[in-house]
Amino acid sequence: MARDPLKTYRDKRRADVTPEPSGQGNPRPDDQPPIFVVQKHSASTLHYDFRLEIDGVLKSWAVPKGPSTDPREKRLAIETEDHPLDYADFEGVIPEGEYGGGTVMVWDIGPYDNAKRDDTGHAEKSLSACWADGHLTVNLHGSKLSGGYALTHFRTEGNKRQWLLVKIDDEDADARRNPVSTEDYSALSARTTGQIAAAAGESS
Repeated sequence: MARDPLKTYRDKRRADVTPEPSGQGNPRPDDQPPIFVVQKHSASTLHYDFRLEIDGVLKSWAVPKGPSTDPREKRLAIETEDHPLDYADFEGVIPEGEYGGGTVMVWDIGPYDNAKRDDTGHAEKSLSACWADGHLTVNLHGSKLSGGYALTHFRTEGNKRQWLLVKIDDEDADARRNPVSTEDYSALSARTTGQIAAAAGESS
């Protein structure tokens, strides 16, 4: 019997309590490029969740300081459980006391591609192989983040792989920008986390 890649995700959540997607949604068409999403998560500790669509799930990392557009900045990215694809457009409030309790905002979202290519333009390795090997180089095509980013596994603590998220020094690099601070609104709804939380309170 095939392993359920979302078992850990479901085991950590109570589907009848949290508004988060259950992961039962339809798969995305094969002819569409994979997506990335960065979600601002105002939980017990504020952080950003960086996610890449690979093999039908969102491979996920918690980035305490959020992504940078400065190639000199190395951002810690702690690998977390796989998330379902329909989590990519989730905005809302996870109830207090539940796993990850707090407000979630879709800070940036868009397609991406594997930047590791040979002279013919074909990917040198699949995204899943790059993830397993601990080194991903991708081109993001978002509204706030664009260009190359590298994710490199550098150590493991307990059962969690820890990576470094670094902006590639390309034409989209900009040491003067600090989008985490200056562009603090949803890429989907243009709302702040406060507005998302207020809307969830009004509908509850």
